[in-house]
Amino acid sequence: MRLRHPDGSTVHLAYCTNVHPAESLDGIIGQLAAYAEPVRVAAGAERIGVGLWLPAETAARLAAEPAAVARLRRELTTRGLETVTLNGFPYRGFHARVVKRAVYYPDWSEPARLEYTLDLARVLAGLLPEGARGSISTLPLAWRTVWTSAQRSMAARQLDALAEGLKQIAADTGRTVRVGIEPEPGCVVEHSEEALRSLAGTDSEWIGLCLDACHLAVTHEDPAGVLDRLREAGVPVVKVQAATALEVADPAAPAVRELLADFAEPRFLHQTREASAGGRLLGTDDLGPALAGALPGRRPWRIHYHVPLHEEPSPPLASTRPVLLETLRALFAGRRAVTDHLEVETYTWSVLPDHREETLATGIAAELTWLREELLGLGLREVTA
Repeated sequence: MRLRHPDGSTVHLAYCTNVHPAESLDGIIGQLAAYAEPVRVAAGAERIGVGLWLPAETAARLAAEPAAVARLRRELTTRGLETVTLNGFPYRGFHARVVKRAVYYPDWSEPARLEYTLDLARVLAGLLPEGARGSISTLPLAWRTVWTSAQRSMAARQLDALAEGLKQIAADTGRTVRVGIEPEPGCVVEHSEEALRSLAGTDSEWIGLCLDACHLAVTHEDPAGVLDRLREAGVPVVKVQAATALEVADPAAPAVRELLADFAEPRFLHQTREASAGGRLLGTDDLGPALAGALPGRRPWRIHYHVPLHEEPSPPLASTRPVLLETLRALFAGRRAVTDHLEVETYTWSVLPDHREETLATGIAAELTWLREELLGLGLREVTA
């Protein structure tokens, strides 16, 4: 989907295909037929955006085979789909039986992460619609442990090499692709201030931030304040992931704990945060330890568990939808749009306690429709041509 901001800029709206398990090129193309095209039809749209997830081996193959990129582009176009953004966070195996901390490796101190990201940029340059620029989201440098000064220095050098590589791709193809570091709870870059420190000296023409509204909520950051700091520092918002976290007002209640136990699943990490009376954040790296007593449970919990945007969980569970709405207002209600790439990233459909696979396409379509309506309410207009 494309929408026009009152400032005249185009805002691209997509959903992220990391919700689907296929990792080969044939499997990814099969996803387009099995899910993405039905999502478009269910959303009643002539065209929708898909933020592709390409694992490392597939990205390397595509980067080396222009004909394969052309094939993928034809499949997208034929089905009324387009791609302006890629999710470069998971390297491979995002739907393994257990993912947890494996999603943070290789980190930005390792050459494989740079090679993978540049492969993605080469592929995206071949997929971009005419006149559009591309974006890639990537991990927040690394999981916080262990992160040495030597690794920090290597990551800084690799980000410099990334900027040079993106510049060269633009020179070779005439297409601009930028990369956004995505802050996440528990990582080296968790908060906006850590992001600003980590990106100090980085070429902001090519590298900025990917803001995930779920992560902002879990870390209790104020969206408008974050965007003000980024603007003052000259750090661009390359991409925004529209996502909501799971929230509970009274985590000590037995009925709440019983419900939350169904969300403590084995595949993904669900970092949990509780604000103390003094305002300091208490946290665990997963929901299981929080339920086992690692958090006091005297104040509300926000849990890194992406829940569908268009419907609230049944009480006493809730979502951080108000934070997402604040984020959308801060991004698009002003005179100028802060970003041009917005992606729905509810990758947790398959592990939701009540999920049924046959409802996946209609569920994603409902998320996109809900988000489109919110953007229209902020003064954007849909582009149909």
